[in-house]
Amino acid sequence: MLVILSRSRLKRQVDGYEAMAAEMLDLGRGMPGFIDFKSFCAEDGEQLSVAWWENEETLAAWRNHPRHQLAQRIAREQWYEYFRVESCPREPCDGLLQRNSLRR
Repeated sequence: MLVILSRSRLKRQVDGYEAMAAEMLDLGRGMPGFIDFKSFCAEDGEQLSVAWWENEETLAAWRNHPRHQLAQRIAREQWYEYFRVESCPREPCDGLLQRNSLRR
């Protein structure tokens, strides 16, 4: 399994961004190997998105999908101040973390 981290900051004017983001999420969810996607926004406006893919082959199919490539080009040109992507393999870990254990 691969975990993809995307850090970004949107420009002030992002006409069309929401529609394209929704389209990309629907497209990604329909791709073989897609596992999950979450997105978070910090108080300063920076976004962190996390995507999980089954393996390199399924991630490559997503990365090379023509509609996704078009969305990336438009995003770089029109919507993002910056965008950085990092990927890493997810290593199995021992045990389970219970939600109650996060409370102090």
